[in-house]
Amino acid sequence: MAELPVIGVSVGYLAALFGVAYWAERRSGARRSLVGNPYIYALSLAVYCTAWTYYGSVGRASQVGIEFLAIYLGPTLLAPIWWLLLRKIIRICRQQRLTSIADFLSARYGKSASLGAVVTVLCVVGSIPYIALQIKAIAASFALLTQGSGPSVLGGVGGVALATTIVLAFFTIIFGVRSVEATERHDGMVFAVAVESLVKLVAFLAVGVFVVWGLFSGPTDIFDQAAAVPALKRLFTLQDSGVTAPHWRTLLLLSGAAIILLPRQFQLAVVENTNEDHLRKAMWLFPLYLLIINLFVLPIALGGALRLGATDADFYVLALPLHANSPGLALLTYIGGLSAASSMIIVETVALAVMLSNHLLMPLLVRIPAAHITRRPGWFAYLSQSALWGRRLAVAVVLLLAYGWYMTVGQGLALVNIGLVSFAAVAQLVPVVLGSLYWKGGTRSGAMAGLLGGFLLWFVTLVLPTFVGPGWLAPQVLADGLFGLPQLRPEALFGLTTLDPLTHGLFWSWTVNILLFVGVSLFGEPSGDEAQQAVAFVDVFKGGAGATGAAWAGAPLPDVRALLTGFLGPKRTAQALRQFSDRHPDALTSQLLPANATPADTDPRLLTWAEKLLAGSIGPAAARLLLASATGAQRVTFEGVVGALRESQQLVEANRQLRRQQRELQRLTTELQTAYHQLQGLDQLKDEFLSTVTHELRTPLTSIRALAEILYDVPDLQDPERSRFLLTITRESDRLSRLITLVLDLEKFESGKATLDVSSVDMADVVADAVAATEQLATERQIQFQLDTPATLPFVPADRDRLMQVLVNLLSNAIKASPTDGTGRISVRATAEAGQMQLTVTDNGKGIDPAYHTLIFDKFFQARNQSVRKPEGSGLGLAITKKIVELHLGTISVESAATCGAVFRVTLPLVSDKLYSRP
Repeated sequence: MAELPVIGVSVGYLAALFGVAYWAERRSGARRSLVGNPYIYALSLAVYCTAWTYYGSVGRASQVGIEFLAIYLGPTLLAPIWWLLLRKIIRICRQQRLTSIADFLSARYGKSASLGAVVTVLCVVGSIPYIALQIKAIAASFALLTQGSGPSVLGGVGGVALATTIVLAFFTIIFGVRSVEATERHDGMVFAVAVESLVKLVAFLAVGVFVVWGLFSGPTDIFDQAAAVPALKRLFTLQDSGVTAPHWRTLLLLSGAAIILLPRQFQLAVVENTNEDHLRKAMWLFPLYLLIINLFVLPIALGGALRLGATDADFYVLALPLHANSPGLALLTYIGGLSAASSMIIVETVALAVMLSNHLLMPLLVRIPAAHITRRPGWFAYLSQSALWGRRLAVAVVLLLAYGWYMTVGQGLALVNIGLVSFAAVAQLVPVVLGSLYWKGGTRSGAMAGLLGGFLLWFVTLVLPTFVGPGWLAPQVLADGLFGLPQLRPEALFGLTTLDPLTHGLFWSWTVNILLFVGVSLFGEPSGDEAQQAVAFVDVFKGGAGATGAAWAGAPLPDVRALLTGFLGPKRTAQALRQFSDRHPDALTSQLLPANATPADTDPRLLTWAEKLLAGSIGPAAARLLLASATGAQRVTFEGVVGALRESQQLVEANRQLRRQQRELQRLTTELQTAYHQLQGLDQLKDEFLSTVTHELRTPLTSIRALAEILYDVPDLQDPERSRFLLTITRESDRLSRLITLVLDLEKFESGKATLDVSSVDMADVVADAVAATEQLATERQIQFQLDTPATLPFVPADRDRLMQVLVNLLSNAIKASPTDGTGRISVRATAEAGQMQLTVTDNGKGIDPAYHTLIFDKFFQARNQSVRKPEGSGLGLAITKKIVELHLGTISVESAATCGAVFRVTLPLVSDKLYSRP
């Protein structure tokens, strides 16, 4: 195909993209934005699928088969946790107006300018090979499409690459670097990227359908023919593919990290995000996109190997339509590749340009002494223009560096190999990024040490070997080891030879990175700024990032207004001041006075607000430096506040200590008084209890002694009278024995010595025996029993004798409380439900006042309340009953009114391992 038509189509396509982007910008200016849509957001994330995906995946599949899928499985597996991880990053960046991964890390670790510069250099160095990969893909595909068409108009592959670099630099500057405020949305760029994502998807699917059903008779035909070639069969057979678990895991880790941390991905996924809820749809739509675009990778790779043989496998996608003499499809394929490469170049260079401006250029400019600033009225506007033109220059520099890298190094490397090296570079950010989100103990020094150490190992293990190809490094240097040390061979550090080069490089770089980051952080203390930012990042969903406090003081309002106007313009500055006033209505009204007014010093909160606004234009570190040097504002650091308060705190602490000791003395006095009153009460209760028990013991003893003396003094007493006296002596002896038993039982329960002989007990049988034991007493008082104990009741784990004691005591109490005029009724009912046995004893006696429902189970209560309904005697029966029930892990309660009878309810568990395990 002739070069001029291809050039015309290329320029026309890029011009169409210009038009699409311009149209989207116009709609955004009219408040009808097209990018406030989750589908556009998800499609923009597909910038991940670059020329590496479009061409390189097929080349990769031709070498390692299904292993190529790992590059897409990593992001797919990570997508479900975007709502937790990526949403947190988006929230932080929005609240602190951060515009790049360098801004993010710089802000987290104390707004460090040096750390931001290190991250910027790392990202630029790691991204240059990747951008060069895209230039290579465009130039090589153009050359393949136009081969055999005569002398080259553009001067061969190198000329095509240079022309591509210039055109894309122009497009990037127009739609990506039009304003100094980096937080401004690039609606045109985002929409154009989304359109390009659809174009490359359609083009790749068209080639896939053509290969599968045009060149072959379907997927089965391709795989059958490939299966007949052993070298191809291994590509789609797991058993023979040679895929190793370490390498597979390395690819998953690298791709999972790249989907968020690559500068272009951070730009589109975080900076250009307009609504956090768009993540919900992107979490499934983006993995679906990856699945669809990879459907035909393996069939194309097999088809290319079968039909083209020795052709460069990276370009099977384009070579197959050319081989089949389908120029229209070949041109569409070329446009798809151009879309894949150009979208990556545009977004990546925009992100890198912002980082270079914010973290290398602006920190240098804002360090100019304040005296120079005040002598130049237009200095702030000059700084703003410097930042803008610095970014535009950075776009050109980055693209020229990528072009130079491609011309000197990249032409001899496979597309995928270039991409993996870049992925490994960006992966060095993983430890410090995760630390910034979830670990408050990370410090700037630790982050700096970790990044530098990891970056050094990345360069040694993965970049140095690429210098052998162009002759920059002798192969013997690598074979002998750096500095002549065999332990420092880049591809086998310290004798580790069992890993593939990529896994080997990631292992050593991450190991050094993590150890330095964690170790240095643990050996140091975070500064006040670092601690404050740690809370803001880690606790962002708890409101931590919203409260920065009054961090500035002492700056005149005109200087602050002039500074903001220089970077934001008069309209945007006025709008920002109104927003501040709406958020802080208690702020001084002088904040909104005209510029020629003479107000007091600026409200400290407005200075913090201004710092955030400037951070969106020049980065957090440069914003802090500029605000201090340009306005004379003084930053109130955490350490400064602590130092200022330390002296007064000592006085306050001494006073607080004195008051604390006084309160402790008062509390101790109160506790001693309370304990004294409690001991007095207990002593009184003990005396009352002993008096009651003594009285109860004396009564039967008196009767026994009197009757015994009569029997002794009157030997000829009549037999009926003698028998009556002996019967009374026997009953009083039994009464005395029972009382002593009660006292001993109570002592056992109180001391914890009481034991249970647990067995499976038939409750109906126990009820029947208890009724029989008290039936005589009930008959004498003309009281009737009513029983409701079904024969189907389950067995209860209990001590039968103790349970019998409970029932007899409750029945005896009910009998003695019931009327004796023939109307007395006592009901005994047993039910089982919800894993419990419930036993109720109901009578129609005189009842119990509700005020005493819990007190009647007190062993001391009877002695002090003789008028309350309880059986005659010591008053120990219900106290012991309660102890027995609780020993069975059950409960006992009473329901009654003063004159309406009483219901005693006992609840026991039907199953209890604890009960059986008791002694």
